[in-house]
Amino acid sequence: MKKEILKIQNLTKKYTSGLIRTKETIAVENASFKLYSGEILSLVGESGSGKTTIANLILRFIQPTEGEIFYEGKEIHDIPTKDYYKNVQGIFQDPYSSFNYFYRIDHMLNQVFKYSLKGITNKRKALESALSIVGLNTDDILGRFPHQISGGQLQRVLIARALLFKPKLIIADEPTSMIDSSSRADILNLFKELKEGTTNTEGISIIFISHDIGQAQYISERVLIMKEGSIVEQGLTEEVFLNPDHPYTKNLLACCPSIYRKWELD
Repeated sequence: MKKEILKIQNLTKKYTSGLIRTKETIAVENASFKLYSGEILSLVGESGSGKTTIANLILRFIQPTEGEIFYEGKEIHDIPTKDYYKNVQGIFQDPYSSFNYFYRIDHMLNQVFKYSLKGITNKRKALESALSIVGLNTDDILGRFPHQISGGQLQRVLIARALLFKPKLIIADEPTSMIDSSSRADILNLFKELKEGTTNTEGISIIFISHDIGQAQYISERVLIMKEGSIVEQGLTEEVFLNPDHPYTKNLLACCPSIYRKWELD
């Protein structure tokens, strides 16, 4: 039986704007789900459905209005920040925004050792190991500036940076949307390898956030469908996509006629 690594319980995030006439916006409402060790769970929905808000809540970038998030049985805000981020890492949508273009890639990666992983003595070996896992050659990458490599390679560098921490959980928020189609399959297959443990002895749990149903079907065992901040359907990926219950899920599938042609828009 797989170990429960993450538990989301009645999670709600509200934003209030205006000084005199206040307006309340609900980004996530009463979301609950679990993630198990060595599992890829996909969050699927259109833009503005609350997927990234959930990612930011798990990564502790923002505070929840209501509800709790438990990592390995502990409420995440009770875990020391440094300890939490050694186990939980994020991969984001735009790899280009994560780099300072005045510095070479080795400078960016070495900041991890300077501020977060000071105890590692053989930094070169750690870099070689992480870059090797993502299919990059150390000598070809480290001395370059970000503009000298492709978007797919930049995304792999960001994954390598996360792997330096040896995390148990990765939050991947639209990690393929800013790279060309030829690189997307490589990134998806890399995530599957990380989950299976072929590049990590224990395997890494992954929350994969996407608006692409085909990617979610390919990569994940379970899927959550989000609409306007709420989880409208969840379950095993094949069951949800082959026999959806909620009208919104059926409408999403109707937008992918090459995959599921039997669903038609109302």
